[in-house]
Amino acid sequence: MKEKNIYKTIAKYQNIVIARHIGPDPDAVASQMALKDSIKLTFPKKNVLAAGIGVARFRYLGDLDKIDESSLEKPLLIVLDVPNISRIDGITFNKYDKVIKIDHHPFEDKMGLEMVDENASSASEIVARLIYKTRLKMNKEIASKLYIGIASDSDRFLVPTTTGKTLEVASKLINDYKLDLNEIYTKLYERPITDIRFQSFLTLNMTITENGFGYMKITSEMIKEYGVDPSTPSNLVNNFNYIKEIIAWAFITYDEKQEIYKVNIRSRGPVINEVASKYNGGGHKYASGARIKNEDDIDKLIYELDEICKIFMENKETILSE
Repeated sequence: MKEKNIYKTIAKYQNIVIARHIGPDPDAVASQMALKDSIKLTFPKKNVLAAGIGVARFRYLGDLDKIDESSLEKPLLIVLDVPNISRIDGITFNKYDKVIKIDHHPFEDKMGLEMVDENASSASEIVARLIYKTRLKMNKEIASKLYIGIASDSDRFLVPTTTGKTLEVASKLINDYKLDLNEIYTKLYERPITDIRFQSFLTLNMTITENGFGYMKITSEMIKEYGVDPSTPSNLVNNFNYIKEIIAWAFITYDEKQEIYKVNIRSRGPVINEVASKYNGGGHKYASGARIKNEDDIDKLIYELDEICKIFMENKETILSE
């Protein structure tokens, strides 16, 4: 079994670095921190580090580590919630003795020993299964983090990737560790009033095409005016689901430090990850992202996303008329 091979590999290495994708969401951080805590609980003497740039919104899930890769002897790298090497945050891929990938995205790059399930709701669901099927240990804090990752990436079990296995794992975490769901959902969904006002601003100013594609280019001036964090648009993107007039939507923000446009894309029908992959991105069929260096490519991306919405609506109308 893959779980046992992963456990044996973890047991073998003294220095372990756990990484996830750039621009992390709750699932990426939750699975990363939960696995780090589980390994440390199981093997207290191991040096286990969490890599990547921190996000203030997710600080309650745990602290990231400053990592000097050159000082680590024969380290193991565990990559969570990311299918391609180029989007791993905070590490130099070729500096590691061995790599384990745990992911639920469509396959892109081979990274070594892999545990990939495209039908899983989240990386946290797969990590929970890994812990339950091996001698890795869990406690209430770890279980809480895993539940947060599962609930977040499944949008509270509303998206199509939610399966019986998802609900079974979530139920087991709740029952085994007597999780306080009110506390968990407060941490996950509580927002400052500035975020709510910013969400209203996005709703009022979003461009919606006749094909049902909604988008907004969000400037640094808008971010400053509303006093929100630059990561706020990506945290709010799922809140625009179930708007009747929109079947796909995207928020585009500019990262001044990295000099790059960050695009968060969601869909209620059209497959978007194939378009995102053309623009240094990718992800799931209905939840993807992209990283773009110039505004011309932003306009091209918007055009292509609008076109797939058009094709989707035309095909839907054809099917309904038959």
